[in-house]
Amino acid sequence: MGKLGYIFKRIVKLNYGNMFKHMTMVHEINHKNRIGIFFDWVGCAIKYGAGYVDYYQFRMFDMNKAERKTIITRGINNDIVKKYNDKSKRILFEDKIQFNKLFNKYLNREWLDLREASLEDFEKYLKGKKEIIVKPIDLSCGKGVDKVVVPKDIKKLYDKLRESKQILVEDVAEQHHLLNELYPHSVNTLRIVTLNKKVVTAYLRIGNHGNVVDNFNHDGMVTAIDVDTGVINFPAIDKKTNVYEIHPETNVKIVGIKIPMWDKVKQLCIDACDVVPEIGYIAWDVCLGEKKPCLIEGNDFPGHDLYELPVHKKDKYGLLPRFKKAMEDKKW
Repeated sequence: MGKLGYIFKRIVKLNYGNMFKHMTMVHEINHKNRIGIFFDWVGCAIKYGAGYVDYYQFRMFDMNKAERKTIITRGINNDIVKKYNDKSKRILFEDKIQFNKLFNKYLNREWLDLREASLEDFEKYLKGKKEIIVKPIDLSCGKGVDKVVVPKDIKKLYDKLRESKQILVEDVAEQHHLLNELYPHSVNTLRIVTLNKKVVTAYLRIGNHGNVVDNFNHDGMVTAIDVDTGVINFPAIDKKTNVYEIHPETNVKIVGIKIPMWDKVKQLCIDACDVVPEIGYIAWDVCLGEKKPCLIEGNDFPGHDLYELPVHKKDKYGLLPRFKKAMEDKKW
């Protein structure tokens, strides 16, 4: 679908109430005329494929033309997915059990498919375990993911998980003490984005509010990691735009953290790209263990909402030049 086709599709599906809400939020920041703000966003939508959330969240209203041209918007992100990811192979990432089977050598932890496992298999798997992670196989953004304390009544748990369709059972990934000290209630995953087998951007996602998942869309927070050094140079931010230089629950300083084994983390993701070469644009979630990194999952439709957050930049320019260099496509 061309740019005009994409824009028409977005117009048809547009949530106009939410769109005008975002225009009002922009007005509250820059105090410009709402009609002018609306038409400026329309221009960004036509020229750069920007949704109204992009326009607000990435502060495109505060950018000049040269800066706007470097932003990875919703439309541009969709185009990269279409160019690099074979639609027929995406199910291999979207079905979590198929993913675990394919990428088992990179997981570095035990797991079980309750569709195939008998009660006896489940009891054997749980032997010696105090807690497990349970997941549905087809939801995203941390939905349906729970940490479960292993009870005495194993059959009751077995029946409950099958009934709730939380049929993927995994060991709790043990994380490096540095990240555990930062926030101990969730696995604080590294989001490593690869394009054409190159690491183009990276983030640390951090849990908050006692939650057992660290997802940005599930009350978690996120900060950018310097791709070259593994150092965190910026504060974290949550979906409500609260900014954190230190974690509010542990008082651990976020800015200045250096991710251990950074080169191993990147190499793990680059190596994993070879498993399904038809998917060339991937957002990997990695748990950093005490001795080595462990792959949690891969996302065949990377969410661009983390890419251009102003709090993670020294200036207003975006990541598109880095992505173009990885694509090695001068026509892009």
